[in-house]
Amino acid sequence: MSLRLPTVPPELRARTERVLGPVSPLGWGVLVAAVLSGLAGWSLGWIEFTYAAAALVTLFALACLLTIGRTRLEVRLRVHPTRVRAGDAAAAEVQVRNLGRFPLPPIPLELPTGDSATVLLMPMLSRGGVHDELVILPTEKRGVYPIGPATTLRGDPFGLVRRAVAWTPTIELFVHPRTVYVDPFTSGVLRDLEGQTTNDVSASDLAFHGLREYVPGDDRRHIHWLSTAKRSSSGGQADLMVRQFLDTRRTHVGLVVDCNETAYAVATDFEAALEAGASIAQRAVGDKVDLTLGTGPFVLRSPKGHTAMDVLARARLGGERVDLVAGTLTRLSPSMSTVVIVTGAAADLTSVHRAIASFPPGMRVLVLRFDAGSEIRRQRSSGAMLITFGDLGDLNKALAGSRRP
Repeated sequence: MSLRLPTVPPELRARTERVLGPVSPLGWGVLVAAVLSGLAGWSLGWIEFTYAAAALVTLFALACLLTIGRTRLEVRLRVHPTRVRAGDAAAAEVQVRNLGRFPLPPIPLELPTGDSATVLLMPMLSRGGVHDELVILPTEKRGVYPIGPATTLRGDPFGLVRRAVAWTPTIELFVHPRTVYVDPFTSGVLRDLEGQTTNDVSASDLAFHGLREYVPGDDRRHIHWLSTAKRSSSGGQADLMVRQFLDTRRTHVGLVVDCNETAYAVATDFEAALEAGASIAQRAVGDKVDLTLGTGPFVLRSPKGHTAMDVLARARLGGERVDLVAGTLTRLSPSMSTVVIVTGAAADLTSVHRAIASFPPGMRVLVLRFDAGSEIRRQRSSGAMLITFGDLGDLNKALAGSRRP
């Protein structure tokens, strides 16, 4: 027969946490010391321990009294801008308004900014008084930083009891990777009536180019009868004239940034790979070409606006294999024209080759391998172009030698 412990109702648990939660570890230590001192004074007959217990209990009671009361405030938090590149400036503006009937004494206000927190001491506010504070936010490193909530703190000077009240929601600050200029993408290799016009002459498309004489095998539907009739009536030539068109082709770029922790010797190499991927993604979004992006657990098709850069800001090193991410990319967008895989110098070549093999034949695959300090090197491997570069500033030059005419 198993012994089943009684369950605590959620309402009672929440009420208990609300009452006991403000007590700090130091406060619990004071209470334990008071109980032990009282027991020692009672059992040993030492009045000094009894006095110590009374003093500790009095100190804890006074600390609790300092947290009693309700503060009527209106706190507003605004982050501007909410999306920046690494190194750019961003700030949080905190506005506090006293809605109470009496002046508000100075109180501390805590604003979490990522892994740290900024404590602001609000001045005394009269009834209806307003105070603004500006906090410079950390943007040196790429990432997503939770800003807030803005929290007022009430408690005793010794830190025995600390009651915190959150007044605002949490706002995410996206710090995007740094980017460099990349030349615009050329027209793709996928024939599509919604694509860009090329200089390749075609027998069937929408972009009209000119007329030429009919040769056996031409589609009779493209015969231009009006020009044929004019030529026959003016010059007596009976040759048929057919229309010529220019191919319209569409570019669909696939981008995979390897997030496997074994692919990079140091963390800075991973950041450089993300910056290279962000530069390519920014160029694709700016050119309004189709983009499918995969990095670690995130795979997105046709990300709009800042979504692609937001995903790269969230990227973290993990155990995701690049070949599995590439396979997901292929299943999601089988009609990609160009795929770029960005990885590190320590990447497992077996996984890279499996990633290349997961793409259909005829798809152009570029593997960008970041090796800090290396010169640009190109080589063919498993039907893909393997490009090694050692500096982000060389990215455009590295890609220029691999573009199709």
